[in-house]
Amino acid sequence: MATLQSLADLNRANTGAADSANEAPVHVQKLDAQGRAYATGKRKDAVARVWIKPGNGTVTINKRPVETYFARPVLRMILRQPLEIAGRVDQYDITVTVAGGGLSGQAGAVRHGLSKALTYYEPELRAPLKREGFLTRDARVVERKKYGRKKARRSFQFSKR
Repeated sequence: MATLQSLADLNRANTGAADSANEAPVHVQKLDAQGRAYATGKRKDAVARVWIKPGNGTVTINKRPVETYFARPVLRMILRQPLEIAGRVDQYDITVTVAGGGLSGQAGAVRHGLSKALTYYEPELRAPLKREGFLTRDARVVERKKYGRKKARRSFQFSKR
């Protein structure tokens, strides 16, 4: 380690460190031994574990087809959003295990996990998915019930008598 003799030496040392700190981080492909990308998505109380690999577009959720697990078209639309933004609708086989929460929270968790898995498989997709907000974990959860109240905020009915 070189000793700094003057303020000019200190300034040169700081600008060299600042240049490396201002560089954008390089995202690399993260795959497991089977050539799959894995990510975890969360929404409300639901947690989804998502694996993607190249294939013909088969989506399996908890060992069931997506049409059986998410019967409502709105929930299936939520799942397809990251693939449509990336332009990869029928290019990946998706395997998901999801637990906790209700169907709406589970669909949001799968979307979050799928978006993260897509960025792990193809790092160049990070920018469009980030722009749409799919890589951000939605932190909104149910507010807890307070004592002296009927629900989180609702009070018991007031009576003057």
